[in-house]
Amino acid sequence: MFEALVKGLILGLLLSVSVGPVIFSILKQSLNNGHRGGYAFIAGVSVSDVLIVVVCNMFTSLFDAVLEHELIIGIAGSSLLVALGIYNFFFRKVQTANGMLTENNLRTHHLAGIFFSGFFMNALNPGALLFWFATTATITADSKLVEHPGQYRFIVFLTTLAFNLAADTTKVLLANKIRLKLTPHNIHIINRVSGFILIGFGIAIIITMLIRNAHAGNL
Repeated sequence: MFEALVKGLILGLLLSVSVGPVIFSILKQSLNNGHRGGYAFIAGVSVSDVLIVVVCNMFTSLFDAVLEHELIIGIAGSSLLVALGIYNFFFRKVQTANGMLTENNLRTHHLAGIFFSGFFMNALNPGALLFWFATTATITADSKLVEHPGQYRFIVFLTTLAFNLAADTTKVLLANKIRLKLTPHNIHIINRVSGFILIGFGIAIIITMLIRNAHAGNL
C-alpha cells in the first residue's frame, strides 16, 4: 500500500499549503488566544474534514444533494467569513498587561465557541467541499484498480487527514513562537489585515458563485 501512502501525503501537502481563510484564521486564533485557542480551532477544522470525508465515501447520493445547494451553502459560508472579518477589523481587542501581550484565560465555553467557529468555517467552505468531493471521486476510481480497494481508500484518507492535522498543529506552534516577539500594536495590525483578508475572501466567493450560477442559468 505504498502507493496509497504516497498519494495521501501528496494530498495532505496540497491541502495544508493551500491559501484560504482557514490558514489565516488558525494564525489569528493562535496569536490572539494562544496555543489553546489555536488547538481548539484546528480541532474543529479536523472534525469537519473527517465528517466530510465520511459523507463523501459512505453517502455519495447525500453529498450530491448537498452540492445541488452549493450556492446557498457558499453564500452562507461566505457571509460567515465576512462577519468574522468585520469583527476582526473593527472590534477585536488585544489583551495586555503592562504593555505586554497576555494569553486569554479561556474557559470551556470560549474553547467550544472557537472549536465550532473552525468547524463551521471549514464545513461551509465551498472550496473544502469541492476538494473532498473531487478527491473522493479520484481515489474511488483509483481504488478499483487495486486488490483491496477499501484498505486503499482508508490509508489514503487517513494519511491525508493526519498530515493536514500535523501541518495545522505546526502552524499553531510557529504562531505562538512569533506571538512572544510581537507587540500589542503589531497584533492589532495583524487582526485588521486578517479581517480584511477574510472579508475579501468572503466577497470574492459570493461574487464568483453568483457569476457561475448566472452563467449556468444561461446555458
